[in-house]
Amino acid sequence: MKRAVILAAGRGQRLDVETRPGPKCLLEFGGMTLLERQLRELKACGVPEVVVATGFAHEEIEREVDRLDLPRPTLVVNERYELGSMLTVDVVGPQLTAGGSVLLMDADVLCDARVLAPLVHAPSANALLVDRDFEPGEEPVKVLLRDGVPVDLAKQPDPDLPHDTVGESVGFFRLGEAAAAALAGIVRASVVAGGAALPHEDAVRDLLRAGEHLFAAVDVTGAPWTEIDFPHDVERARADVLPRLSLEV
Repeated sequence: MKRAVILAAGRGQRLDVETRPGPKCLLEFGGMTLLERQLRELKACGVPEVVVATGFAHEEIEREVDRLDLPRPTLVVNERYELGSMLTVDVVGPQLTAGGSVLLMDADVLCDARVLAPLVHAPSANALLVDRDFEPGEEPVKVLLRDGVPVDLAKQPDPDLPHDTVGESVGFFRLGEAAAAALAGIVRASVVAGGAALPHEDAVRDLLRAGEHLFAAVDVTGAPWTEIDFPHDVERARADVLPRLSLEV
């Protein structure tokens, strides 16, 4: 694994201002911000380079990485962060195409090595994480699997695609060098066509469904993790996920 790219540009508008007036990745759980925990886990997993795509209140993120006793990640600012994550991925296109495999990560995920390490060390060039134990609804990004192979990725996946398993995407993707370059191309074309405000998962879906770069599914069902989108996610993270996380970070 050559580098990780952490997407931390968004404002987190679905969280109460009182809960977190700044970037979501600076929410603290157990005395550690989401960003610090991810950076420490990546270091523990042996990932040598980290890029953090920032935007909203990027100065706060800069101060956070400066205070940590860790190798300083490369910070790339999306000045038009309010448009969405597709544009943010486009802004880090040079880092995606700099050579080597890439780990593309959402910054608003609380987890430990039981989620991250299996993806970093997956034998497949391209892989994504799947949790089969999830609450159905419109919000989770679902992964359709057929014989263990991902065939679709979306909040509203194609129900007509043959599949035998449905899981939730954790929001972390392992991309080999060729797939990373292909994703950057898909994202660039989408932005040029007026799709800057689309979620970047749409581009990952296009890459997956094109079939040229095969993906493996890494099952992390039962591992502690949660994505922080709403106030109730913060409550669940502190009450249910944090107590189960490894203390060795």
